[in-house]
Amino acid sequence: MGVKGWNVAVLIAIGSVWFCGTTQREKPVVGDASHHGRIGLLETKVAASPTDPAALRELGQAYLDVRQPGMAVGAIERAPSEVREAPTVEHLYARALLDQGRSADALAAEKRVLAACAAPSIGVPVCSTYLIASATRRTDIIEQLVQLGVEDANAQPEASRLAYHNATRQVSLAP
Repeated sequence: MGVKGWNVAVLIAIGSVWFCGTTQREKPVVGDASHHGRIGLLETKVAASPTDPAALRELGQAYLDVRQPGMAVGAIERAPSEVREAPTVEHLYARALLDQGRSADALAAEKRVLAACAAPSIGVPVCSTYLIASATRRTDIIEQLVQLGVEDANAQPEASRLAYHNATRQVSLAP
């Protein structure tokens, strides 16, 4: 094979690598730009009123919406303890921990939510039925994850699916 043959072979190889490389979509490194303005406003709101659990919960949810659970965990962990221990904030904290791949810590956080809702103190408002139901359901699922040894649900989708199935299956008795 002469020089022309090698040139053609190299061009075909370069063309096939270029064609194969452009068909895949990668996740963006930087999140959606439309959320950055909202997150900035929420960060300012939390900085202005650091003792407002609703503002912290809203900021944490915004971080989770843009798939930044580490930022949500960091914001909640830096909050004052009375804000951090609010059941709605603790519930969001458990979700952020689960998204971050820390199932055992998420289970402990959800159990704290259920304990706070079961025995409300003077400073903690009575939990909504939605919060109790959501925390109970998530506790069941996370317990199954922990029993199966799944620390990161995203890294082990088959085991996560099995844990979800085990936690949500319903049994009924036929008369």
